[in-house]
Amino acid sequence: MNTAPVERRGGGGFLPFVIGGLLVLVLIIGWVVYSGGVTAPSSDTKVDVDVDIPAPQMPDLPEAPSLPPVEPPSVPAN
Repeated sequence: MNTAPVERRGGGGFLPFVIGGLLVLVLIIGWVVYSGGVTAPSSDTKVDVDVDIPAPQMPDLPEAPSLPPVEPPSVPAN
C-alpha cells in the first residue's frame, strides 16, 4: 500500500508575528533614542535654596582641638 503523505496546514503564522513585533519594537526604540522623543523638560526655573542647620549641641564632648599651622607646598621652578 503506497499512500501520499498528509499535507500539513496552518500554524505557520506565529513566527512572522513574533519577528514583526520585534521589528516594531526595535523601530520604536530607535525613534526614541535618535530623535529625542523622550526628553526631560528644560530647566529654565531658577531655584534658590537656603538651608540653615544649627550645629549639634553635645554638652558631654569637649571642643575639637585646633590644628597646627601648616605652610602649603611650593612648586619647584624649572
